[in-house]
Amino acid sequence: MIEYTFTYGELETFLLIFVRIASFIFVAPFIGNRGVPNRTKIGFALILTFLLFDNVSRGVLDYNTVLGYGVIVLKEVLTGMLIGFSFMICNLIASFAGYIVDMQIGLSMVSLFDPNSNEQITISGSLYQQVVMIMLIISGMYQYILRALVDSYTMVPINGAVFQTDKLVQSIIDFIGAFIIIGFRIAMPVFIVTLILNVILGVLAKVSPQLNMFAVGMQIKILLGLAILYLTAGILYGASDFVFNEMKILLHQFMDGMVA
Repeated sequence: MIEYTFTYGELETFLLIFVRIASFIFVAPFIGNRGVPNRTKIGFALILTFLLFDNVSRGVLDYNTVLGYGVIVLKEVLTGMLIGFSFMICNLIASFAGYIVDMQIGLSMVSLFDPNSNEQITISGSLYQQVVMIMLIISGMYQYILRALVDSYTMVPINGAVFQTDKLVQSIIDFIGAFIIIGFRIAMPVFIVTLILNVILGVLAKVSPQLNMFAVGMQIKILLGLAILYLTAGILYGASDFVFNEMKILLHQFMDGMVA
């Protein structure tokens, strides 16, 4: 049987460690999905807190009132959420790429309910999300995520976060640019093929006005789009590398924005 004894000061530190880890878990991909029960998330956060309690850097808890302690708790919540958000972008980029694909092949009106986000998501977006999550596990990227959480206490100890707004805003701007570029790279094969198809259908509509190119084109787009998705499924491995590299870059930028 394992027993832990805390002093009052150690309990305060323990709770602050738990707050950052819990905030990270509720935002991070895979374990933070809405399909995972909240009890499981809280239990996982408690286990990590017990494991890290004696091995993390602890800042000076300089406060005099309950409000002061609440400010420290809020700083830990923001720190955990920023770290978790830097890894959550894998879902965002996959959804964006899938939306572009479905817009091109005519499936944008067909959507599915995503239990992970409680939102409607396109078919291709759901497919890309599942593939990226599988690659997250197969490639061992989840180990990097956990190591990054542990190492965050070295760079940003408890009550040591100093949020530099200019750096954080610049990180978000850089992320938006990379978000659009990577999303278009994933959807580029379908985008190029449907663009060529639209040009061909436009020429045929001029040559043979009696043909209903709208009715014919919709069917051709769907069939051709699904064929391209099948043929380009192998590039999703490389696309996952782009996403994971962007996750690492954004994490480093966020960490720099929280260090004085």
